[in-house]
Amino acid sequence: MTLPAEDEAPSPALTATQTALAAEHAAVYGYGVLGGRVAGKRRTEASAAYDGHRARRDALMRTVRDLGGAPVAADAAYALPFAVTDTASALRLAAVLEDRVAGVYSDLVRATEGPARADAAGALREAAVRAARWRGGNVAFPGLAERAPGAGPAERTGPVEAAGADGTG
Repeated sequence: MTLPAEDEAPSPALTATQTALAAEHAAVYGYGVLGGRVAGKRRTEASAAYDGHRARRDALMRTVRDLGGAPVAADAAYALPFAVTDTASALRLAAVLEDRVAGVYSDLVRATEGPARADAAGALREAAVRAARWRGGNVAFPGLAERAPGAGPAERTGPVEAAGADGTG
């Protein structure tokens, strides 16, 4: 494997992978917050989603290393787009998290090829399906928040920045 020189810009694949990793860090945090606000079958779904995001996060960390980068670290905490005080707001947060993760995987699909692209497309599909389940309906273009009907400013904000993973939150 050839590592990039220090003055070399990272490849688009590495940049998109780092962004996906940051979004997965934020999703793991978000599911940790909302998990305590749901019960029964929904708690089981939240737990499965949490485990899925942790597995994706760990795989992305390996991929970043394979691409010659140092994996972006998780923040200690993330700014949530709204207060999570009850089951309804927890379910809404889960849908927002999945929409944001789908957005970064959409970028990763564009930036990669071969098996990496197939993995990114699978992650995009999983996030879109989870978002539809949490929301109770789907969107026409999963991963493209600007295409979502009625997308407000929180939904149009970049998937990582809005979750507080841009280093400012």
